[in-house]
Amino acid sequence: MWGANEGMGWWMVFGGVFWIVVLGVMAYAVAGFARQRGSPAAPAPEAAVEIARRRYAAGEISAAEFERLRKDLTS
Repeated sequence: MWGANEGMGWWMVFGGVFWIVVLGVMAYAVAGFARQRGSPAAPAPEAAVEIARRRYAAGEISAAEFERLRKDLTS
């Protein structure tokens, strides 16, 4: 009626493309924000000799066992 169907297909295509672009920009912004924030750095793993030293200081292992562990771990 009154030519209302002429050219409506183009508006539907542009409308779909518009929303795809909007969603893409939003996803890019969220990814950039997450990348900028970063994740907290994990603490460095404790060295095996330090663990043995801590266990010896806490009394969990004897002096002889500590020396054996230290020799095994440093060689």
